[in-house]
Amino acid sequence: MGSIYEEALARAYYHIKPFLPRRVQIGIRSTVARAKRKMYQETWPIDRCAAVRPDGWRGWPDGKEFAFVLTHDVDTARGVQRCGELMDLERELGFVSSFNFVAQDYNTPAELRKTLEGNGFEVGVHGIEHSRKLYESEATFAGQAAQINAYLRKWGVVGFRSPCMYHNFQWLRDLEIVYDASSFDTDPFEPQSDGVRTIFPITMPGKDGFVELPYTLPQDFTLFVLLKETGIGVWKEKLRWVAEHGGMALVITHPDYICFSGTPRFEEYPAEYYRELLLHLKEEYAGRYWQALPREVAHFWSERETAAAGTTEREEATVEVTAEVAGTEELLQPGGTV
Repeated sequence: MGSIYEEALARAYYHIKPFLPRRVQIGIRSTVARAKRKMYQETWPIDRCAAVRPDGWRGWPDGKEFAFVLTHDVDTARGVQRCGELMDLERELGFVSSFNFVAQDYNTPAELRKTLEGNGFEVGVHGIEHSRKLYESEATFAGQAAQINAYLRKWGVVGFRSPCMYHNFQWLRDLEIVYDASSFDTDPFEPQSDGVRTIFPITMPGKDGFVELPYTLPQDFTLFVLLKETGIGVWKEKLRWVAEHGGMALVITHPDYICFSGTPRFEEYPAEYYRELLLHLKEEYAGRYWQALPREVAHFWSERETAAAGTTEREEATVEVTAEVAGTEELLQPGGTV
């Protein structure tokens, strides 16, 4: 989706970003986002090509029509402070989710991770620091991969999401993960905007393979901070389309930008928007969705692939046996010899 020119501009922006006041950063990105929204209106928020179902698709567990997955990226220390409120909001409505923490930009208390996991939530790693440095070069990635793996083991977690949604699926094989969640079906607003164009998980095969989980509902930061949406109409529209096509509705929100009390700041939005999304799902799609953690979706997808491979092997064996039987029957016909 993204051009080389757009990626070069994004790279330049992220180099000067540390020197710009936050309001200036948001202003620049907001202006660019509004222009891109018009440019990519045929493929965002819905890329119709992304609805193609995987080969051999037999549906989600328990006959559910679509999967619904909640994830959160905690970008700053402010976000860490709000994780408890976000967890409580979800628990109140009967949901669980995954929280992805940056390993070294701020302190992630072990007690917070323990509380989340003790309440049925999941924890993932969101990079060593929240920047694009991880993808500066293959050597840089390999060096940080060792640190990321150490945090994966220390925290006892299996999922990863890259900062800024950068991704290189070949390099990601260096990580000791069950799944990666650094991609999307369509999102022209990301610096590396090459969508995977599917609303289903993807198997990255091989010895160091993993399951790729693209997000399929627009990010909260994009909608409410950059595009300045004043309601959840876009979320509802995309959710309806994903549900109709039996895909995976995976959303990223950031506690950093959710205002739980008082008047939202210039880069925040009311927590009621997120609450409204969850209530809309419960009321409009009751009994139709599988609400799962990312690791659960990844395990389901891996088991599906294993079962599909086993079926293929059995079918091939059946073909061979059938051919052998057919050959024997031919020999037993008049004129044949045994």
